[in-house]
Amino acid sequence: MNPLAEQLNQDIEKGSSYILEMLSTIGKNLYFPKGILSQSAEAKEKAHKLNATIGIATEKGRTMHFPSVMNAIHGIQPEAALTYAPSFGLPALRKLWQESLFQKNPSLRGKAISLPVVTSGITHAISVFADVWVEPGDVVIFPDMMWGNYSLILDVRKNAKLKTYPLFSEAGGFNLKAFEESVKAQTALCNKLIVMLNFPNNPTGYTVTESEGNRIVEILTQAAQNGAQVVAVMDDAYFGLFYEEDTLKESLFARLCGKHPRLMAIKLDGATKESFVWGLRVGFITYGAAIEGDARPVYDALEKKTAGAVRGSISNASHLSETLVLKSMQDQNNPSEKQEKFEILKRRANRVKSVLQDPKYQDAWQVYPFNSGYFMCIRLKTVNAENLRLHLLNQYGVGLISIGSEKLRVAFSCLEEADIPLLFDTVLQGVKDLSSSQTKVT
Repeated sequence: MNPLAEQLNQDIEKGSSYILEMLSTIGKNLYFPKGILSQSAEAKEKAHKLNATIGIATEKGRTMHFPSVMNAIHGIQPEAALTYAPSFGLPALRKLWQESLFQKNPSLRGKAISLPVVTSGITHAISVFADVWVEPGDVVIFPDMMWGNYSLILDVRKNAKLKTYPLFSEAGGFNLKAFEESVKAQTALCNKLIVMLNFPNNPTGYTVTESEGNRIVEILTQAAQNGAQVVAVMDDAYFGLFYEEDTLKESLFARLCGKHPRLMAIKLDGATKESFVWGLRVGFITYGAAIEGDARPVYDALEKKTAGAVRGSISNASHLSETLVLKSMQDQNNPSEKQEKFEILKRRANRVKSVLQDPKYQDAWQVYPFNSGYFMCIRLKTVNAENLRLHLLNQYGVGLISIGSEKLRVAFSCLEEADIPLLFDTVLQGVKDLSSSQTKVT
């Protein structure tokens, strides 16, 4: 093991031996390298005469660039757009994002959390999390309705075992009973438990209520109290898009952070949906735990290991993207811009609910609960989802996502409010078309 990794492990163990035990083998071996990076940092500070350390090109004291590139970027200098960003992310962006976490999550008040480490989007954040915390063979608990890319990242790439529970109860809310049973079943088999919590959920657009969220916290805290090492991961990709009064308006990260020494809370989020900048690929990983004494050395070590995982995969996220997100967050109009887009999406979600109350749809499908995010799902009662998807696409030019044999996902985020009735009427017509064909064949 590299001496730098050994030192980081010692720093973590001093604050919490439980956290060290939770790390994967890769996580234990990760470190942030010195070498070129540290020497370049020293030179940046002290080499006032000549600096020949970092692998970029300069010209007349400025970052070398094509005018054709910079002409497309208004108001940003080449040094803030074209050079390498730190593997940790821009310091000002990390600090501002951390401050925003405290503003958006009141339950974090008085708690110590890490500085976020910047990733190239939330998908990359999940992959980095997996490197640091997931050992081949580890069990990761998910709801049965989940984003398909989790399987590629955790099952295929990390050889983890994905165990699912039904997301919804028969009453229509989050299936607390099934969740608790799944947690208890896995803790009876192994001493390490990884739970992925994604609210607003993709694909259903469901976020737990206040009471459901509090019960989830109780279940995971109880598992830690019973001796399990609990890694609770919040994929908060659609954070903030909460449309109903009883919906939990903060991340479960805030309520799990500091609950028990054996419980590590990890928040994966980003500007992707919160700032409507999907292609800029700016995500964050933030840690929260119950640590005796000064938490800073432990978080510092975890940040270095996480930045080492970034360094060892993509080197760093885009400097230009980070600068754009930082400038947007610093802009005085940012809150009003965010509120404006939120209201548009909320109206679309409410329009979907209103349209689907029409009894003419009842024989064709069941509507899964939704109260947030970009999506909602229906469960078809009479026809195959993939057959219907293809029929709608080929016959009517309507695109939806099929999930298994029964479910269709609708992204109302990309529908104008006025087009929502037409969409569901077209889906209903497609169901009738296929049902008619099936009757004729029979």
